[in-house]
Amino acid sequence: MDHTDLYIDGAWRAGAEGERFDVINPATEEILASVASADIADADAALDAAERAMKDWAAQTPRHRSEVLRRAFELMSARLDHFGRLITLENGKARADAMGEAAYAAEFFRWFAEEAVRADGLITRAPASGARIIVQHKPAGLAVLVTPWNYPAAMGTRKIAPALAAGCGVIIKPASETPLTMLALMPLLEEAGVPKGLVNVLPSRKTGALVDHMLHDPRVRVVSFTGSTGVGRKLLKSAADQVLKPAMELGGNAPCIVFEDADMDVAIEGTMLAKMRNLGEACTAANRIYVHESIAGEFTRRLAERMSALKVGDGTDPSVDVGPLVNADTRDKVAAFVADAVDKGARVECGGTTPNGTGYYYPPTVLSNIPENADCVHDEIFGPVAAIQTFTGDDEVIARANATEYGLVAYVFSEDFKRAMQVCERLEYGMVGLNRGLVSDPAAPFGGVKQSGLGREGGHEGMLEFMETQYISASW
Repeated sequence: MDHTDLYIDGAWRAGAEGERFDVINPATEEILASVASADIADADAALDAAERAMKDWAAQTPRHRSEVLRRAFELMSARLDHFGRLITLENGKARADAMGEAAYAAEFFRWFAEEAVRADGLITRAPASGARIIVQHKPAGLAVLVTPWNYPAAMGTRKIAPALAAGCGVIIKPASETPLTMLALMPLLEEAGVPKGLVNVLPSRKTGALVDHMLHDPRVRVVSFTGSTGVGRKLLKSAADQVLKPAMELGGNAPCIVFEDADMDVAIEGTMLAKMRNLGEACTAANRIYVHESIAGEFTRRLAERMSALKVGDGTDPSVDVGPLVNADTRDKVAAFVADAVDKGARVECGGTTPNGTGYYYPPTVLSNIPENADCVHDEIFGPVAAIQTFTGDDEVIARANATEYGLVAYVFSEDFKRAMQVCERLEYGMVGLNRGLVSDPAAPFGGVKQSGLGREGGHEGMLEFMETQYISASW
């Protein structure tokens, strides 16, 4: 591996306590690398460096910041093979999926290179007093970014790029399962012209204590987190002590609704993408698949045919469609969801059995006749299992789709555009995929409602999460 130490103030260094931890290849269960584990002293050093670097960076022109981000996009785009392979090795996802993530990750640098010059302000006159109202956006301050293991490149660049565009310095805590991709990104940012100290990376096995310490440092003003709702709640409690700006992309329980008037080919393709992108290890994955009873038989048969045809194996093999899950706990949790559903009456259409041998594999699985009390109806499966239920009417399926504390994304398939739009507007979700199984786009405001999060990533809104609005009342 290229780099396995902490990245602080533009330099590679061992942790203050000298501790390290192993990163495991989920396809082989072998050790990929031993990585330095950050401690409190390392966090303080990273905060000091980011504070120093941010003073000059925030004073740079928006165009300068834009050009640095544009170079980062070009450099990453030229090295997609390298990042794709690294993602596969530490995360397990198939090569094609990893390459898609690498390209997606690079796009955030291009998008926010363009947004960096668009922090528009406003000048108006107060109707009553006649004073000038001047509104401008300023960098909020140091940002702590906590990223998950399921998208080790994209979840980092989706936060780093808008923070740098806004003028902020950052400290990144990558997931312990997948720190190598984020560490490998740092030489690229140096080459692009990011000043030393502005971006710091702190892998650590002491995530809770490390992040909590940083969130209580008065120099930190933003916390951005992608991960489970449970962890998000804990971070929000810590963030409340200093009234930090929180950007939280949390858990999901995405419904995928296939109406009787859907184009079957479009619905199958869209459901496959919504379910199997990233092996289903995504908060956006279709978790509850509701199919109108009049087409459920054909839909289930065709989906099972597609799922069972996927090739499972080591993701470094270009012919493989489905790699291993990230670790044994994730695989075992997926298997438990399937066993619970079957015990309660679900039928296995394909897959459903944990294979023997090395690697954290679970086969693409389709379950039908899912009862409402199955655990997978209420919790994220986070794996390659399609759980199908049937419905009869619009009001019924909308009520069932909304009957969850989560509200990240939903999917709707229907050829009746008026009906589909009416359904979308009634769904309590921050995002809806209409006749498509992919909603993620750097140009769109990604995020959820209810307990799926706060704030938005991507779009113009993504940069504003790292800025404060200042209003000046002036007379002249």
